Amino acid sequence: MSKTPTELTRVQELVYELKIEQVMTKNVITVPPDCAIRDLKEILRVKRISGVPVVEGESLVGIISIEALIKSLEQGELSATVGEKMTTQVQTVRADESVVSAVNLFARFGYGRFPVINGEGKLVGILTQGDIVRGLLRQMEVQWHAEEIQRYRASHIFEDIQSDQTGLILRYFIKTHDFVHGGEASSKIKRALERLGGHPRIVRRVAVAAYEAEMNVIIHSYGGEMIAEVRPERMKITVIDNGPGIPDVEKAMQPGFSTAPDWIRELGFGAGMGLNNIRACADEMKLTSEVGVGTRLELTFKLQ
Repeated sequence: MSKTPTELTRVQELVYELKIEQVMTKNVITVPPDCAIRDLKEILRVKRISGVPVVEGESLVGIISIEALIKSLEQGELSATVGEKMTTQVQTVRADESVVSAVNLFARFGYGRFPVINGEGKLVGILTQGDIVRGLLRQMEVQWHAEEIQRYRASHIFEDIQSDQTGLILRYFIKTHDFVHGGEASSKIKRALERLGGHPRIVRRVAVAAYEAEMNVIIHSYGGEMIAEVRPERMKITVIDNGPGIPDVEKAMQPGFSTAPDWIRELGFGAGMGLNNIRACADEMKLTSEVGVGTRLELTFKLQ
C-alpha cells in the first residue's frame, strides 16, 4: 500500500508527544461545597477564571462553571451553596496521559476545563484549551533552540561506519493497557531520528504514525513490540502484537470504526482513527492479521 503521505505540522506532532502535566495549570484554585454563590462570584471575578473544581477535604467532589453561576444570579440565589449548584459527574484527565487524549475529550464533550488527577486520584491541576495552546508554544520554542544546537546529518554517522550495508535497529516492548507509559516508544524513536538528522517534516510523520501504532497495541492486544530499522535512505517500523487479531482488515481501516470498549473511549482513546492516521503518515503501509493470533503492521518512510 503506497501513497503520498500527509504533511503534519509541528503543533500536531507535539499534541501526540506532550503529557498533560507539561501544559496544565498546577496552582489550582478550588472552593468547598459550602461556599456561597455570592462568594464564588467574587472569586471568579478577581481570579479572572470561568470555573473551579469543588474540593471537600482532599477529595474532588464536583466542578462549577460560570454558566452555573450566571443561572443562579438570574434566579436570585446568592445565598445558595456551590454544593447545590455544582456538577457532580466530573470528567477528569490524568496528568500522565498525552495531550492528544485531552484534545479528543474537549472535542467530544465541549467542556471549558478538565480537572487533572494523578495516579492516586488526587487533584494536581486544571486543564483548559488555553493551557494546551500556551504549552505548545512554550515547547515549540524550547525544541527549536535544542534542535539548532543538536541536529546533525545522519549521513555523517553512516559514512563513518564502513560496511556493505549499514543500519540501526531500535526495539521496544509494549505492554497491554499500560497507558502510563503509552507513547514512550514512539517518543524514543522520534528523538533518535532527530539526532540522526531526519528532516523535521519526516520526523513528525514518523512520530504520529508510531504513536498511533503503539497505542493500538496497548488498547487492543495482549502486548507486543515495535522494531524500528533506520538506514540512510529509509526507515522501516514493524509492529507485532499478540492479541485477538482483526477479523476484517478492510472494515478496520474505515474512519471511525473501533472495537475499543467504552472505558477506553472515556479515556480519550479508541476513536477509530488510528489506522487512518497511520496510513496518512507513512509512505508505505502493510497490515496483516490472523484472528486469535495477532497483528503485524509494517510501515516505511523515505528519509531522502
